[in-house]
Amino acid sequence: MFSGKNLLPATLTVLLFVSTVACAASAIFLVRGHSELRSLQGQAAAIENNRNLVRALANDAIEYSKRNPAIDPVLQSAGLKPAPTSPKASK
Repeated sequence: MFSGKNLLPATLTVLLFVSTVACAASAIFLVRGHSELRSLQGQAAAIENNRNLVRALANDAIEYSKRNPAIDPVLQSAGLKPAPTSPKASK
């Protein structure tokens, strides 16, 4: 089958082997990448959930400060409420 003059079958067999190995390696990388993607999507969802909880807490604290202004210094230090500006004296 593999004579010295006709190298086409041997070349095609080698190319088939190389492409099979490349496909197997690609499949392995695809499966690993997919599992990592699912893991990162779970982490992103948890982060988004925490962000929404903190945002809701901040909004509740701002709403509470309308009834009890004693919390204003805490909100100002967290950057949730602007610090009061003192009016400049006119000349």
